Amino acid sequence: MTLTTILPSLRRSIPDPFVPDRWPAHTSLSTTDVIVADVSMLHLVARQGTPCVHTAAAVIPCTGGCPSSSEQTSVIVASVVAVAFGEDGHHLTLDARLSETDACWSELRLIGRASTTHSVAFRVENESAIDPAGDEPCVQLPRDLVAGDLLAVPCRGGVAQAVGSVSGFIQNGE
Repeated sequence: MTLTTILPSLRRSIPDPFVPDRWPAHTSLSTTDVIVADVSMLHLVARQGTPCVHTAAAVIPCTGGCPSSSEQTSVIVASVVAVAFGEDGHHLTLDARLSETDACWSELRLIGRASTTHSVAFRVENESAIDPAGDEPCVQLPRDLVAGDLLAVPCRGGVAQAVGSVSGFIQNGE
């Protein structure tokens, strides 16, 4: 449990913690953005729309952020298409198809605004996120998530060819 989990109002002044080994090398966070090697994911979305991908050197695990010379990690930014609150929990649908990626769902984060509401579990629905076992991932996101919000998730490897949008087109921001 982190300070931003206990006191979500702190998200306006400090970003949620992250696991650097799961993000590309030289990744930093602000309260509203993910920056990879000086490339703002919000700026990338403004230029190219969603879904979009930025690929960079992966971090060699347990090195404190040392970039790999051979491995890559990608960040996919997708837009929330729909949010539903039902008796069986909270559900969200994205504008990207991520079923062929190795997304690190525990690192999924809201960008574009700092929410001060508590996080709740959401199930990521549709073929965009079904894992090989057939399960929909369950992610922790702010309760006030709405359609149009932007979410960033790191994925192992270069995924530009594997990610598709609901419309069948994706922008690669490499």
